Amino acid sequence: MKRLLILLCALPGCVVTTLEGQSEPPRVTPAPSQALAEKRAHKVASAEESGPQSVGARHLLVSYKGALRASPGVTRSKEEAKKRAEEALTRARAGEDFEALVKQYSDEPGAAGRGGDLGRFTRKQMVKPFADAAFRLNPGELSDVVETEFGFHIIQRTE
Repeated sequence: MKRLLILLCALPGCVVTTLEGQSEPPRVTPAPSQALAEKRAHKVASAEESGPQSVGARHLLVSYKGALRASPGVTRSKEEAKKRAEEALTRARAGEDFEALVKQYSDEPGAAGRGGDLGRFTRKQMVKPFADAAFRLNPGELSDVVETEFGFHIIQRTE
């Protein structure tokens, strides 16, 4: 029986396949990066399924010029926004009232009036980096600074 070895090269890696005969389909070995990505995706999906279906949280958003939905009055750079968010986080971790910090730092319209409260939400209702951070927290905990296309967030899980 003859074996034909075919080497398919495409980014990000190469795949080796063998053809066993005319009537047999090729056997394809997934590229290592693809197999690893699939394994990680399965782990994440399992973690999401085993956790709560929804959580409650509030947040503080510091946006920058060019961020998605940033108000026209926001003129700070991305670097300045990150520094401002880190300053707010330091103060929150030092025990300052989170709602007061939202009033002082948040660029989200209406956030000051509701103390940054988002109510309960599911993972799919939020952008992935935000949802991942919020669902990792225990009630009462603060996240690190979380970057999304809207700017830099500090999340406090409420329930």
